[in-house]
Amino acid sequence: MEEVVVCGANAYEEKYYFNPVFDKIPESLKNELHIICVLFTEEVGGIFTIGFDEEGELKLMTQASDEDCLYDEIAAGLLVSKVRATRQELFESLSLFYRAFVLKENIADMLEEEE
Repeated sequence: MEEVVVCGANAYEEKYYFNPVFDKIPESLKNELHIICVLFTEEVGGIFTIGFDEEGELKLMTQASDEDCLYDEIAAGLLVSKVRATRQELFESLSLFYRAFVLKENIADMLEEEE
């Protein structure tokens, strides 16, 4: 399995990307993800993506161009931690969707894990 990007924003190109594989998630969830990505890049700059690694773990990633002297790596790291903490329920829902509809895991097995 390889890394999968759900969505991301790029402050340099002022663009937002949403992976069509995730089109079936509720519109409200898509909107929240859009807001998170865009606000993140407006606050610290660079490129911010939300995705899953090879093991299926949710990843919030940020990076900057080598020429970007305004990008603050420490502020970006703190903001990633804040977003992860304040949007935990959203990310849990996204992870369940990913496991059920993209990885095709058994929903009954996932529910047993939560107990």
